[in-house]
Amino acid sequence: QVQLVESGGGLVQAGGSLRLSCVASGGTFETYAMGWYRQFQDKERELVASISSSAYAYYTDSVKGRFTISRDNDKNTVYLEMNNVNPGATAIYYCAGTPKNAYRPGDYWGRGTQVTVSP
Repeated sequence: QVQLVESGGGLVQAGGSLRLSCVASGGTFETYAMGWYRQFQDKERELVASISSSAYAYYTDSVKGRFTISRDNDKNTVYLEMNNVNPGATAIYYCAGTPKNAYRPGDYWGRGTQVTVSP
């Protein structure tokens, strides 16, 4: 059973930075596509960024140039570096994985971590 556990969320001021981490266990992490999604209050979950097993990254337009997804296969961890955040980034951020390359991974999910950006 694959488990994903996010951490790193919290309160940050607008213009600041935050790094989210997601540790995977129970699978062959290096072969997985991984992704970060977010869910705004009363909205559908949306893809923020994803990264293939070969570290090819995809970003939704609204975060390009400010967010960076990366992975460390030795640590079974995927990261989301969030820079120059604004209050519009306030959401629950979820980690997801799929045991094949896919730009929208979603077979396994973490429980989410809250990110709140204050003005």
